[in-house]
Amino acid sequence: MSATPNLPLNGLEAHLPLAIAFSGGADSTALLLAAWQRWPQQVAAIHVHHGLQAAAADFADFCTQFCTEREIPLHVAYVDARHQPGESPENAARQARYRALTAGVVTLNAERAAPIGAIALAQHADDQVETLLLALSRGAGLPGLSAMPRQSQRGGLQWLRPLLDVPAADLKAWLRVQGQGWIEDPSNTDTQFTRNRIRQQIVPALAQAFPSFRQTFARSSAHAAQAQQLLQEVAHDDWLALGQQASIRGLQQLSCARQANVLRYWLAQYQTQAAAAQLKELQRQLAACTTRGHAIAIKVGRGMVIRVKDLLVWVE
Repeated sequence: MSATPNLPLNGLEAHLPLAIAFSGGADSTALLLAAWQRWPQQVAAIHVHHGLQAAAADFADFCTQFCTEREIPLHVAYVDARHQPGESPENAARQARYRALTAGVVTLNAERAAPIGAIALAQHADDQVETLLLALSRGAGLPGLSAMPRQSQRGGLQWLRPLLDVPAADLKAWLRVQGQGWIEDPSNTDTQFTRNRIRQQIVPALAQAFPSFRQTFARSSAHAAQAQQLLQEVAHDDWLALGQQASIRGLQQLSCARQANVLRYWLAQYQTQAAAAQLKELQRQLAACTTRGHAIAIKVGRGMVIRVKDLLVWVE
């Protein structure tokens, strides 16, 4: 992408007014600046102060000054993003960030006549590549290989990612043309985090071996997302055929693949998912369940799947 007056913000106009998740890094600075240039009265910002590193105060100061100079409404959310034992630090920080952004919109809307209903995130083409590679490294299924969606719904809000086609280097180049600086996160160089190792070691090698890898990876993720949508539709139909309950007899009539698919669909209703080994064991016990006295009790996600008469029931 050559340096132009505007970044590609396709899809945002339909969701105005909106909030931008603003960390102070190059990506979110570019997104907020471009959106403010285009719609100066329709944009607000939310900065999440994780408190996980000494530089966090510098990020908040930068964001406050940036927004003050442009009269952009800013909400700074202070969160405790420390992870629990056995929990991924990256996942703990991500979940805390989503909660804080959602709450930030509520706070901003308390002072607005026109309520904000959408949040724009600054994830870009390189982030999408990293997400796909992480999914591959973990043996993820189609939901993981679909990577990040351009648009989704969560907590009553629309979540938008308008920059997924833009490489990180292009965002920094655009900011330089604008004469706008940004904050560099020192944790981005810490290779104890898998994402940083991918960014520093694998992505440069991919760029050298396959110059168009961002575009081709994006096409693969789009194919995976389409296939996942089809699986969701099949699962929905099977769930209706089961009478919208995990009927043991009904599940036993399905092929192994469709059984696994509808079980995932069922568990997703409880915001949980089964690991591959857990799902395999659940299906094994389902196949063996031929007598009234056969008990089923398997840990799945944060709860248990148990047998209650002729049904599977998930309990927390």
